[in-house]
Amino acid sequence: MTRKIIIDTDPGQDDAVAILLALASPELQVLGITCVAGNVPLPLTVRNAQLVCELAGRREVKIYAGCDRPMSRLLVTAENVHGKTGLDGITLPDPTMPLQSQHAVDFLIETLRSEPAGSVTLVPIGPLTNIATALERAPDIAERIAEIVMMAGAYFEVGNVTPSAEFNIFVDPQAADIVFRSGIALTVMPLDVTHKALTNRARIEAFRALPGKVGPVVASWADFFERYDMEKYGSEGAPLHDPCAIAYLLNPDLFNGRHINVEIETGSELTMGMTVADWWHVTDRPPNAYFIGEVDADRYFALLTERIALL
Repeated sequence: MTRKIIIDTDPGQDDAVAILLALASPELQVLGITCVAGNVPLPLTVRNAQLVCELAGRREVKIYAGCDRPMSRLLVTAENVHGKTGLDGITLPDPTMPLQSQHAVDFLIETLRSEPAGSVTLVPIGPLTNIATALERAPDIAERIAEIVMMAGAYFEVGNVTPSAEFNIFVDPQAADIVFRSGIALTVMPLDVTHKALTNRARIEAFRALPGKVGPVVASWADFFERYDMEKYGSEGAPLHDPCAIAYLLNPDLFNGRHINVEIETGSELTMGMTVADWWHVTDRPPNAYFIGEVDADRYFALLTERIALL
């Protein structure tokens, strides 16, 4: 049986690889891709989603434009990481596939109400604005969501955009707070696990050696993307953050974590967007998220390479 998913995204090179992994996997039925402002402004995240679907030869995938700003804060973007287009690294033809006229939030609400309860998994790999807005407008959809599997947050390693906050949460902490308080089953891929899944020269060259056009494009994106993390962290490569969420759906045995309580800081500008993760269970707050801490990086990259070879 296939698992029905909606990918909520702000592509981003690593988002792009996550989308490709999902589209290459017959176990997953992508009901739609909803776009949100984040790594770059909304017009570019929509365009990038179209580029990725066309690269994969999947023009039939439905793409929806969503929220162009956080719920109550100014938009923060990350062109310093992803480049001015969000997908710097290689030039691809301008997309021609259609964009759906329906707003992403309306699509989320309508789909979750029309599909059987518990049959749709949401996979947010950008700021949580679209999903939180849908939950605020239609609280009834919460109990219809099977699970939310996201790339977000951090606990030991803490922030990549501020000393205490990971980018996806920091862009819209108010939205994240709504999602983490929703009671929906949450699985979270924080920086602590994504930073254990680093590119290196052999892994990038394995993409480049794949037949067809997709593998070399992924290699080009990885070449561009890793320069930022290598300079910042002194690492041998860069974490491919967002594909971890899709890989978990395909093979959860690649990962290990703990069910813990996670609260989102929304009051202090000093620590705004911090995922306050009770990893050691030092409070009596009940667990609300499965927070991942470990990944088998070799098997993770083997899965990515195997599936991208299918496109």
